[in-house]
Amino acid sequence: MEPIRIRPGEPGRLIVLFPYSPERVEKIKTVPGRRWHQERRCWSVPRYDQAVERLMQLFAGEQVLVTPGLGPAAAASREPEVSLAAAAEIHALVQALRSAVRSRHFSPCTEAIYASWAERFLRRSSGVPPAGLGEAEVGRFLSNLATESHVSASTQNQALNALIFFFKEVLGKKIGFLDGVVRAKRPVRLPVVLTKEEVGKILGCMSGTPRLMAMLLYGAGLRLMECCTLRVKDVDFAKNQILVRAGKGNKDRYTMLPLMAKEPLQRHLAAVRLQHEEDLRRGLGRVAMPNDLDKKYPNAGKEWAWQWVFPATCHYEDAATGERRRHHLHETVLQKAFKEARLGSGVGKAAGCHTLRHSFATHLLEDSYDIRTIQELLGHSDVSTTMVYTHVLNKGGRGVKSPADSLQFEGENRSGLT
Repeated sequence: MEPIRIRPGEPGRLIVLFPYSPERVEKIKTVPGRRWHQERRCWSVPRYDQAVERLMQLFAGEQVLVTPGLGPAAAASREPEVSLAAAAEIHALVQALRSAVRSRHFSPCTEAIYASWAERFLRRSSGVPPAGLGEAEVGRFLSNLATESHVSASTQNQALNALIFFFKEVLGKKIGFLDGVVRAKRPVRLPVVLTKEEVGKILGCMSGTPRLMAMLLYGAGLRLMECCTLRVKDVDFAKNQILVRAGKGNKDRYTMLPLMAKEPLQRHLAAVRLQHEEDLRRGLGRVAMPNDLDKKYPNAGKEWAWQWVFPATCHYEDAATGERRRHHLHETVLQKAFKEARLGSGVGKAAGCHTLRHSFATHLLEDSYDIRTIQELLGHSDVSTTMVYTHVLNKGGRGVKSPADSLQFEGENRSGLT
């Protein structure tokens, strides 16, 4: 019998590939949310947490293989196929990892990254039972990342941190000395920084909400997601400051509210408030609350203070409660608008949204502000992280005058160049 191959071909769905028969198709049709993809000539089902178990029930006794990805990208990754039973075991271990991450209140981004690396490692080591996994398997996996996948040093270290956490918190083991690991070389990189004139050109090509958000990235040194997840209560117009809640490293910090952005932000919030009041009249108006505060304060999610400063234009349905809520504006909206503005402005640097934060720090240093103050505004734990911007300040060869500038030539061509 030909094997059934189940491949996650798109976010949130499992692509099911096998020689179709009427009986198999009827089984697939029993899964809520199934979909036929005419262009790929295959069926897909929603990728719920119980998806693997559901497919095992549908195709019990049949040879089922599972592999992530579909198409050229999947072929390039060369991820091995594993049995559906092994996939179920991997799924259970990854879920245990997610629970351990959540119990320590790590960010959702950290949870997703750790889960991804753990699943990838377990698939590569599927021939070894979990109890037998150790330093040898981790070493081979990390070496493969450097030699075959050609990942950067930071990516390899990220994978190592994820596996250290997985072994300690899920398998109850500690990873010791990793002998013979090929490590990717960490290059020394300086951040791209825009001049004040370049920032002005780019912002001048933006409009509406994206321009206001970009102004806060540059004027307050916010990270992209810190700006997207701002709530009304965190903006203090009286003191001209912004309270950044649960920033990188789950740290809070204060930063300034740019005076240039104050009046536009007040007008923006006035419009957002009208939108929120209309949502309340329609029986909506609730937003997600951090740390399950909606259980302690059931009505807080509808209060004005907890609303997003930059809400999305439409509602979504919460998977757990079925309630319609309004999410914050997706970060890709700002990223796309910034890229279009950069291209339209003629600025030739490879700048992104985070470049505005780099420019914020560099320009404060140029204006002779104290490095410790800038460190606090940026939310850096170590001042050495902030010190990288002092290198960006160096002009043309670290400010050293070239000896060629002192040469004297006779005749009209004083530069000595033709």
